[in-house]
Amino acid sequence: MTDTFNVKEFIVVEGRSDTQNLRRLGPVETIETGGSALNQAIIQTIKHAVATRGAIIFTDPDFNGERLRRLITQQVPGVKQAYISQGQGRAHRDNPHKSLGVEHASLSVLKKALQQAASFDQQASSDVTPVFLQELGLIGGPLAAQYRQELGVALKIGHTNGKQLYRKLQAFGIGQAEVLRVMKGIYHG
Repeated sequence: MTDTFNVKEFIVVEGRSDTQNLRRLGPVETIETGGSALNQAIIQTIKHAVATRGAIIFTDPDFNGERLRRLITQQVPGVKQAYISQGQGRAHRDNPHKSLGVEHASLSVLKKALQQAASFDQQASSDVTPVFLQELGLIGGPLAAQYRQELGVALKIGHTNGKQLYRKLQAFGIGQAEVLRVMKGIYHG
């Protein structure tokens, strides 16, 4: 690579393959959780990272990755979030239907996700309500899962179910106007 990509923060990933793929961007420091496991020693390391240089959670866009993200976010205030979609993390070789994760994402996808890493603020607020999300077809509608997937990619908040979507919109302080703006593009896209 001709230009290296520098990330000041530590990047929290699930495993060694994720670290290896991220290091193709340039010198990065990662904290590996060891897969879906999460112990107090790792939490303490992440807390120390946030206090010294900052940390970005960059887990896989699957059930275990989202579970880890939620557990870390609950225990470590001030950690940032980077997301890729399931399509961006799907392996194109081997068995593309089984293999999914940060380790398979392209360099351009990794770079963009890290550049857009956002802080998760427990104090943020939003005027979004569950009724509003239902009226837009994001909860309970026949295309709700598809709409949530597209909205999550557009807003860089990851894949969610209905309850998770509401909580993430609240936590990131994303309001009705922003959701409506993005959904217009999804409806007409």
